[in-house]
Amino acid sequence: MTTTDTSALLAALRDADAVLFGKFELSHGGTSDYYVDKYRFETDPACLERIARAFAERVEGTKLAGVALGGVPLAAATAVETGLPYVIARKATKEYGTGNRIEGELAEGEEVVVVEDIATTGRSAVDAVEALREAGATVNRVLVVVDREEDATELLADHGVELDALLTASELLADADE
Repeated sequence: MTTTDTSALLAALRDADAVLFGKFELSHGGTSDYYVDKYRFETDPACLERIARAFAERVEGTKLAGVALGGVPLAAATAVETGLPYVIARKATKEYGTGNRIEGELAEGEEVVVVEDIATTGRSAVDAVEALREAGATVNRVLVVVDREEDATELLADHGVELDALLTASELLADADE
């Protein structure tokens, strides 16, 4: 992403009021003095469109996989932007209906890019990668809006997966200080 694109994406997140400051508990149990509210940027049409365009430049014709719940609107918007199909990776197998953990069509050996909102520890992305691989997909990359720079890169690398972020926490917080 170019500096102009990064600046525009930072502005879009700011316009969506997606970066909050205070004391927050994170999903992995840690705490932080800032919070990136994915629901604010995923429900703001202008911000979602900007993210989808940025993702579209990085997916190179590869099928998408949205991690439920936060990655699904991102995968859907990117699919509309690119015309690429996507699947949904659930956190757990459903106990009703079809009982699928992966929703949508996925062929054996098909290459998939996982789309996620925010990477902190990387655990939910690894879980999605493992589920997709168990379903027969080839997964080598996770694409996120924000990398909080808290070990996700290392955990994903341990599983043979590259983390590709539109923004890092450093960029997000540097912009907040301006």
